[in-house]
This record gives sequence, C-alpha cells and structure tokens, in this order.
Amino acid sequence: MKKLLTGAAIVVIIVASVFAYYTVTSPYVILRDGETGKIIASYSVRNQEEFSIKFVHSVNNSPVTDVYRIINDRIYVVRTIYYSFGAGVQTEPEDGQILEYGEDGSMIVSGFNQPRDNLSYIVGTVSDHILDINGKSISLRELCGRNATVRFSCKRKLKFFNENN
Repeated sequence: MKKLLTGAAIVVIIVASVFAYYTVTSPYVILRDGETGKIIASYSVRNQEEFSIKFVHSVNNSPVTDVYRIINDRIYVVRTIYYSFGAGVQTEPEDGQILEYGEDGSMIVSGFNQPRDNLSYIVGTVSDHILDINGKSISLRELCGRNATVRFSCKRKLKFFNENN
C-alpha cells in the first residue's frame, strides 16, 4: 500500500509540475545574433500562431514572404509566397506541396509543414527583411543591422519575462 501511495504521489507531483510549467510560461520567438548567440529580441506567441519574414529576392528582385507557424513550441514552415520564378525560387511543388495562385498574381506554395530548428536569415544590404509578428512589422535591418545573420528559435519563457512586444 505504501508503494502505491508513493507512486500516486509521484504522478501527482509530475502532473502538477507540468501544469504549473505551462501555466506560468508561454512560447516566445527568439531572435539571436548568428555569430555571438546574443538575444536580440523575443516575441510572445501562441501555439498555432503564424509569423512571416518578407524580403526582396536578391536574384530576381521580386517580393518573397516566408510564413511560419508555432506548433508545440517549434517553428514550422507552412508556405511561401512569391511573384516571379528565378534562381533560388521553387519552380515546382514537391511531394505533399500545393502550388496556388493568389488574386494579386502571387504564387503560393504550401504543404511544407516541416520544423525549422535552425532557421536563419542574412539581413539584406540592398533591401530589408521585415518580420511580421503579433500584428507588428519590424525591420530586421533596424533591429539587427545590415548583413547580420539572425537565428530564430522558439522557447518557453516565464510570461512576465521582459519582451519586445
């Protein structure tokens, strides 16, 4: 009987700990300097929430938007939107992907649903990279500097942690 009570107590402690962890923490998209690892900014997000990075493609000089979604505290690529084919731009959907056309003439490739644990961008020197998150548009050039490598990750932090949004 003593072992049964001890086992039950352990289960209760584990369940309470997990509940407390998810109650006092929330996922954050964290931007780090690609060279030093220093945190540049963090933005509170919710599970299933999307954010995007917009930029002008360096080769074909047309707009590109990469859209990501937070799923179980990880960043997943879900679709990319572009307006012109060219080097470095997908020309045909791969298995499981769908190519659709927007009313504005955009090409939208979706169906990626792949985690991106090492997501990074090099902020443009000619054109900016814009982070759209939580209804805000943030210039990565102003935030991080030209030609900076920015790494994105998703981590849980205390809800009252100092954040940028």
